[in-house]
Amino acid sequence: MWNRIARIILRNKIALIVTLALLTIFMGYKASQIQLSYEFAKVLPTTDPAYIEYEQFTKLFGEDGNVMVIGIQDQNLFTYEKFRDWYRLSKNIQNISGIQNVLGITQVYNLQRNDSLTKFDLQPVIAHEPQSQQEVDSLKNVIFKLPFYNNLLFNKETGAHLLAITFKKKDLDSKRRIAIVDEIKGLCQQFEATHHTALKYSGMPYIRTAVMKKVSGEMKLFLILALLITAVILWAFFRSFTSVLFSLLVVAIGVVWSMGTIDIFHYKITILTGLIPPLILVIGVPNCIFLINKYQGEYFKHGNKIKALSRTISTIGISLFLANITTAIGFGVLYFTNSSFLVQFGVIAALNVMITYLITLILIPIILTYLPAPTEKHMRHLEGKRINKMLNLIDIIVHNHRKAVYIVIGSLLLVSLYGMTKIDITGFVVDDLPENDPIYADLHFFESNFHGVLPFEIVIDTKQPNGVFENNARTLYKIKSLQNKLANYPELSKALSLTEAVKFSYQAYKGGEPKYYVLPALSELKELSNYSKSVSGSEGKFAGFIDTTKQYTRVSLQMTDIGSAKIKKLLAELQPRVDSIFPKEDYNVHFTGHSLMFLKGNDYLLENLLESLLIEILLITMVGMALFRSFRIIILSKLPCLIPLAITAGIMGFLGIRFKPSTILIFSIAFGISSDGTIYFLTKYRQELKTRFKNVGEAISATIYDTGLSMIYTAVILFFGFSIFAASSFGGTKALGILISITLLVAMVTNLVLLPSILISIDHWVKRKDITDAALIDIDSEEVDDNMDLDQEDKTT
Repeated sequence: MWNRIARIILRNKIALIVTLALLTIFMGYKASQIQLSYEFAKVLPTTDPAYIEYEQFTKLFGEDGNVMVIGIQDQNLFTYEKFRDWYRLSKNIQNISGIQNVLGITQVYNLQRNDSLTKFDLQPVIAHEPQSQQEVDSLKNVIFKLPFYNNLLFNKETGAHLLAITFKKKDLDSKRRIAIVDEIKGLCQQFEATHHTALKYSGMPYIRTAVMKKVSGEMKLFLILALLITAVILWAFFRSFTSVLFSLLVVAIGVVWSMGTIDIFHYKITILTGLIPPLILVIGVPNCIFLINKYQGEYFKHGNKIKALSRTISTIGISLFLANITTAIGFGVLYFTNSSFLVQFGVIAALNVMITYLITLILIPIILTYLPAPTEKHMRHLEGKRINKMLNLIDIIVHNHRKAVYIVIGSLLLVSLYGMTKIDITGFVVDDLPENDPIYADLHFFESNFHGVLPFEIVIDTKQPNGVFENNARTLYKIKSLQNKLANYPELSKALSLTEAVKFSYQAYKGGEPKYYVLPALSELKELSNYSKSVSGSEGKFAGFIDTTKQYTRVSLQMTDIGSAKIKKLLAELQPRVDSIFPKEDYNVHFTGHSLMFLKGNDYLLENLLESLLIEILLITMVGMALFRSFRIIILSKLPCLIPLAITAGIMGFLGIRFKPSTILIFSIAFGISSDGTIYFLTKYRQELKTRFKNVGEAISATIYDTGLSMIYTAVILFFGFSIFAASSFGGTKALGILISITLLVAMVTNLVLLPSILISIDHWVKRKDITDAALIDIDSEEVDDNMDLDQEDKTT
C-alpha cells in the first residue's frame, strides 16, 4: 500500500500542490474569521446536576458573575473635592454603554415612609452633585446611618469603599466587554492621577477580561517563539537554509489549517485552544526531521534521489502514521471528558495533528524532488561524531549494563512515587495568574476589606407559590437564622437577602434610626407589609432576590478565593446546618454561584482527565497490537512511556506544583507524544529483525543507530518547543510547558535505553513469529520497488 502512496505522491506533484494551495487559501480565510471567546468557560457538561442548578438560578435571578468592583482605601474620601470627583466617576461609569447599574457611596438609596399613601418611597441619598464640604459631611452622616450598606459598599473600620458595576448580559459575553473595562479604567486613571491614589479592580468581568487579553497576546508570542526556536534548531541540525525554510513552510501551513478548523467548527479562542497553533508548529516539525533524515540516509547509500524519496515514503510513512495516531489519541481522549472546554481543545488538536502529518507526507517529498540532491555538507550531520558517540554509548549500555539500567530507573521510580504522595490537589479561581500579578494584589484588598468578590449563592425553594411569605413569613426568620450562622465564617462576606431588605424597610418605618435595622416581630411585620406592598422607585431593585411566583428566594454572598479543598470543607460544614434550619420535607436548598461552579468544574476535570488518561493508555496499547502479537512486548513497551509520567508527577510533588486541570492535562498530552518514540523504535526493530538480522542483539543495535539520530533531534525540538510556554504569565501554561519538556526528555532516554534493554531481556520469552508476523498491520507486506520508473519523469519535470 505504501508503495502505491509513494507513486501517487511522486507522480501527481502539480495536482497535489495546486489542491493543497487552494485548500490552504480557504483555510487561511477561515482563520481570518476566528474570534476570541468572551463567555465564561463551560467546564461542566450540560447534564451535570450542578450545571442544571446554576442554569435554573440564572433564569430565576439573572447572572451572578456580572459585577466588576473598584475599590479605594482612603479615610479622607469625604473631603469635598475627592468626594465630588468620586461622585463624577460613578456617574460617568453609569453613562457607559453596556453598564446596567452602578452602586457605591455616591449612588446609594434610602427608603422614606409615606404615610399618606401607606407605602415607602425609594429615593437616592445624593440627588445631585454636592456643592460644599458641609453638604458632604451631611451626606456622610446619612450614609453611615444605613447599616444595610456597611461592609457591603464601605468598611467603617478600614476606610475602604467600593463601586459595584453591573454589566448588561449581552455585553458581558461579547468583545464589547473589553472596551467597557478599558473605558472604565481610563476614567479611573484620571481620578488616580488627580488625587495621587491607587484604585483596586476585581470582580469576574474584570478578571475574565484581563485573562482574555493575556490569551490573545500570548498566542502571538508563542507562535513567534516557536518559529524562532525551531528555525534555530533545524539550522543547527541540517546546516541548510533550504531545509529550514521548507520545513517551517510545511508546518506553517498546518498552523493555518488548525486556526481555520477552529472557525469551521464554530469554536472560539480560549485559554486552551489558543495553544493549538504553536503546539501544531512544535509537534509537526519532527515529521519533517524524520522524513528528511531518512531521505538523506537513503540517498547517501545509493545516490538515486527518486528511489530515496520512494523508500522514505514507503518505510517512514507508516511509522509516522502510527506515531501521529498516538499523539492524536493523547489529545482526542479529551473528548471523553464531556466538557465543552476540553472537548474543543482535544478535537481540534487531534484532528490537526493528523492533518499536519498528511500535509508533511505530501509536501516534503514533493519539495525535495524540485531541490538539488543533498551534498556531502548537508549529510554531514548523519555522521555527527558527538551523536554517534552517544549512540555507541547507548548501544554498549543496552547490551552490557541492563541490570544497572533497571536499578537506576527503578530507584528514580521509587523516589518519584514518594514525591507523588506530596502532591496537593487544590485549585484556586485565579490559580493560573502569577502571584505578583496586580489582579492578585487587588483581590487580596477586597478579601481583607469585604471578604472577597467571588459569587456564592444559596437558593431556597419553598415548594409552593407565595411560599416565601406563607405561614407568617417563617421563611424570612429562617433566613435570618441562616445568616447568623454564615456570619461566623470569615471567608464569607455580609449576606444580602430579602431579610436584609425587610430590615432596611423596618428601619425606615421607625424613622431611620440605625438601631431599628432588625427583623421585626411578627405583629410589626404584618403592619410593615402594608407599606412594603408598594415601594415607589424600587422597580427592579429587589427582583433579583425573589422570583415572580414568590416560591424561590436567594441568599447572596461573596467569598474569598480559599481554594477547592477549603470550599469542600466549608460546604460539608454548612450543609447540615442548612438542613437543620430548612427541613427537607418543606424546602429544597442548594448552593450555587461561580465559586461553586469552579469547584465542581475543578473536581470534574480531575476525575475525567484521569479517566481519559486510562482510555488513552488502552487505545495506544491497541495501536501496539497492530505491530506485535506478543502480549509481553505490548505491555512492557508501555513502561518507557509511563515511567516519565511517574517521574514528572514526583517532580510536581517535590516542587509543590499542585494537581489541577491545567497540570493534569500534561500527562495526557505527554503520554501520547512519548509513545511516538516507542512506535518509531518498535517498527524499525521489527523491520530489522524480519528483513536483515536473525539475532536480536544485532537488530537492536541497527535500530538504535537508525532511529536514534532522529529521536534525539525530535526530543531536542520538542524540549525547546514546549519550553516556550514557560514564557506564559499563566501558571498552568508555564507548568504545562516545563513539565512536558522534562517528560519528553526523560521519554527519549527510556525509549532509547530502557525499551531496547527490555526487548533483549524478554527475547527468550517471546516467539520470533510474534514479532516478525504483524498482528493487524504488515508494514513490510510490499517490498520497496527499486526499479520504479520515476527517474525519467523527474528529468522531464
